[in-house]
Amino acid sequence: MRATTRSIRVVSGALHHHDSQDASRGHARERSNARILGIAVGLTLSFAAVELIASIMSGSVALMADAGHMVTDSTALLLALIAQIVAMRPPNDTSSYGFGRIEALAAFVNSLVMLGVIAWIVMTAFDRLQNPRDIAGQTVMVVAGIGLLINLLVAWLLSKDQDSINTRAALIHVMGDLLGSIAAIVSGLIIFFTGWAAIDPLLSIFVCLLLLKSTLLILKNSYRILMEHVPDSVDFQAVGQDLLGPDTIRSVHNLHVWEISPGHIALSAHLEVSDLAVWPSVLKELQLLLREKHGIDHATLQPELETVTT
Repeated sequence: MRATTRSIRVVSGALHHHDSQDASRGHARERSNARILGIAVGLTLSFAAVELIASIMSGSVALMADAGHMVTDSTALLLALIAQIVAMRPPNDTSSYGFGRIEALAAFVNSLVMLGVIAWIVMTAFDRLQNPRDIAGQTVMVVAGIGLLINLLVAWLLSKDQDSINTRAALIHVMGDLLGSIAAIVSGLIIFFTGWAAIDPLLSIFVCLLLLKSTLLILKNSYRILMEHVPDSVDFQAVGQDLLGPDTIRSVHNLHVWEISPGHIALSAHLEVSDLAVWPSVLKELQLLLREKHGIDHATLQPELETVTT
């Protein structure tokens, strides 16, 4: 008797398909702000060069700090733009969840860079306190004023997308630069009218302290996603109790909850059931509950027949 073989052709795209019980969103959420980030990169990078030259000419550490912010902002925004473009790529055979997590990675890198910039500005400011220099207050005011307008425009553009942790991290850079511009303007005014040069590095240190808290928060949130921790918005114990809700569910084990990418929460669990015949309806009920009550839009639940001991 000759054995027969059957060839099955698997269509790659079908393997990533979501049925009606899955979330309406795909694995990788598309972002519509790539063009906005591109404009922000162009504006920030162009003025960074202008402000850097002006800071050298005026001798202002506040303006130099603002110029340093602008250069870092340009890098941060460019990294955010690349991350947004990559995140829009659909899942494939090697990245079945898509590329959404690159946003968290970009935010993490941006936060680390921002910490480095803060440290550099603080050290420069302390050096200027110990070794004062003449500062052209009028030049500082004019250049910082133009920088303030540009930063306000970029911040407004980025504020349109607060769902993306990557964009929020880039916005932290821009807000820091905005505060730096304000500090430079105030510094220029005081120096112009009073001649008190120490205000320049003192205001730079003050701005850095304001930035530190926001930067550490973004760093914490992006680290949590990269390490697949349970999202702050999910009560792990409450999820376990809700999975035990249906009468046919006897126990829950191997429960895992993590964030695939910012705002995209996944869950997997093994459920011991008393009757597999009713599992399809129970599955639909639990997936709806997880999505509407806990914001978990990708739940993989594996049923196991209850073990009866004698």
